[in-house]
Amino acid sequence: MNRRSPVSARLPDFTWDTLDAAAATAAAHPDGLINLSMGTPVDPVPQLIRQALADASNAPGYPLTAGTAALRDAIAAWVARACGAGVDGLGVLPTIGSKELVAWLPTLLGIGPGDVVVVPSVAYPTYEDGARLVGATTVRTDSLTALGPDPRVRLVWVNSPGNPTGRVLPAAHLRKVVEWARERGAVVASDECYLPLGWDAEPVSVLSPEVCGGSYDGVLAVHSLSKRSNLAGYRAGFVAGDPALVAELLKIRKHAGLIVPAPVQAAMVAALGDQEHADAQRERYRVRREKLWAAFTGAGFTVEHSEAGLYLWLTRDEDCWDTVDWLARRGVLVAAGVFYGPAGARHVRVALTESDERVDAVAGRLAES
Repeated sequence: MNRRSPVSARLPDFTWDTLDAAAATAAAHPDGLINLSMGTPVDPVPQLIRQALADASNAPGYPLTAGTAALRDAIAAWVARACGAGVDGLGVLPTIGSKELVAWLPTLLGIGPGDVVVVPSVAYPTYEDGARLVGATTVRTDSLTALGPDPRVRLVWVNSPGNPTGRVLPAAHLRKVVEWARERGAVVASDECYLPLGWDAEPVSVLSPEVCGGSYDGVLAVHSLSKRSNLAGYRAGFVAGDPALVAELLKIRKHAGLIVPAPVQAAMVAALGDQEHADAQRERYRVRREKLWAAFTGAGFTVEHSEAGLYLWLTRDEDCWDTVDWLARRGVLVAAGVFYGPAGARHVRVALTESDERVDAVAGRLAES
């Protein structure tokens, strides 16, 4: 009897499990663990969002996969404000966070063996995981010329501001990617979860007219409220762009039961409609960024890129695991750069998502012998 390999065999070990030893070392520090390894929010969910969730908690019926009319309107209005997009001809769809969509997008687009998915050279691991799940080939590159005339390309991921690097792609670069993909019938999916967090550069959405030319053909933008509104625990995200592609995603998601819960949809409406809480959270991250930047550069680290987003991309010009271990012995846990591809092997990623008290303690930890 032939036994097929389990689907999990297509995937590497879960990224964060490989940090277990370093986490144990860091947790043994006399003053406790400072966890800068994951971009998981630690600040409270704003009260107006919690109230909206509570008010909608009596939800015995099935929610709409497409989202309520109020949610679709709120998404479109936010995209118009934040991305410079026009709402005419724009498709929108709520998702169960952004990672779910990233992982399953190749499946939902019908990509499979023999097809190519392009991801940045240093990239969020889930882009490649999604390609692995369908048996597609992943190509890591930041240059379209490296791809040549390959007709197998079906999906091109771009990520600006980038995770982990914080790199911001200029509008001209994004426009060339969109034009290149359209000539070949490929889809451009832009992960824009960190778009509201520009520091030294102003990120541009793929939905901006200067990038897509006012047409959303072949273009999808992926967004999340995890960082903007501290809703990682709510699993609240959405995709916007090509209405035909969004309609196709909706058809499949209806069959698969990929639905954002009704109370979370109501919470998303409240979050998208309020800028004050987002500005306050952005200011918290700005202050933490300045403190961490000073602490790490003061300890001899070099910060590369990091002009936007939720992370600092650091190097001591040594193997990333040596840096992880050095920091772990001081009670500080960071992400190894190799998580994001071979090109990150001499870097580590530091998240801005720790409490103010813990962030204030970093400089002292780095000065320990």
